[in-house]
Amino acid sequence: MFPPLKLSWKFPHVAWRALRHDDAFWPTLGLSIALTSSFGFAVTALLSGNLIVWVFGVLLLAQGLVWCAYLIHDLTHQALFRQQKHNDRLGFALCFLIGACYGRYQDLRRKHMRHHVQRADVVAVDYRRFLSRHPRIRQIVEVLEWAYIPAIDIIMHGLVMVAPFVMDEYRSLRRYTAAMLVFRLSAFALICVWFPAVALGYVLAYVLMIHVLRFMDMHQHTYDVVYADELTSATRPSVDYERQNTYSNPLGDHRWLNFLVLNFGYHNAHHERPTAPWYQLPELHRQLYGNKNQAFEAKHVLTNYHRYRVSRVMSDSVLPDQKPGFTGLVGVSFLTTL
Repeated sequence: MFPPLKLSWKFPHVAWRALRHDDAFWPTLGLSIALTSSFGFAVTALLSGNLIVWVFGVLLLAQGLVWCAYLIHDLTHQALFRQQKHNDRLGFALCFLIGACYGRYQDLRRKHMRHHVQRADVVAVDYRRFLSRHPRIRQIVEVLEWAYIPAIDIIMHGLVMVAPFVMDEYRSLRRYTAAMLVFRLSAFALICVWFPAVALGYVLAYVLMIHVLRFMDMHQHTYDVVYADELTSATRPSVDYERQNTYSNPLGDHRWLNFLVLNFGYHNAHHERPTAPWYQLPELHRQLYGNKNQAFEAKHVLTNYHRYRVSRVMSDSVLPDQKPGFTGLVGVSFLTTL
């Protein structure tokens, strides 16, 4: 645990009293420094002209994107600031930075809350049905996944961009999505022209971020996949169902290793207390479960991630009796609104 906030000098106390938790000052300051440093050093490395340094810059940029993603997750739960508007504003800014802004932030947050309230993996579109009807496209997707290109997640992110223009239920988002596309794609085009090494590095870092996110969450639930138009009050399972079908996968007991993913592996603790900030989760996990918990070892997750990377494309259910070797799910990212 980080030390509680104890400040005798006025300015920081005034500046940080908007934080929701009394012990949030030092963890938030540390994360802020790490996040800004990762982006600053990454851009410098990507512009260095040295291949080895450039590769290091890609890894640093990917790490910064991962931190942004998991900070967005905390913000959707209002775990950082006391007031929702502050969480929402920072959440939107980070979504814009990492390319999760083509759907409205409130829709992204609403979808994730449905995951908690309905105790299901909620998606709007059944991509598996589409791939079943188009075997050649499915074959291409499976080849890409075999080659460690996260095609399913890229498709789901891309669907957010095109849905307002091809699906009537999202017509109201056309102007918003078009504005985001024009602004971000124009900026990316300029970077491609002026700093092609940075543009390529961003693309690779983004793919690495997707790998990290799907690696962490593919085994965290054995929930049913429920499509948005099928949700009713009757589809909400019990609390016992949630506990029995939620799993943790911390990266060992290494504090700094788990910091790389903002302790997202302590997922049972997160579901027991969703507003607990990232830095409280390891201690909360120990208090709630000790050594008795539904947890995967990181090596098992890594093995499954590799072994089932193709069969996972069409997997729509996971069975707890297959632990620790079940297939897992993809395409249910908390960064998409569909």
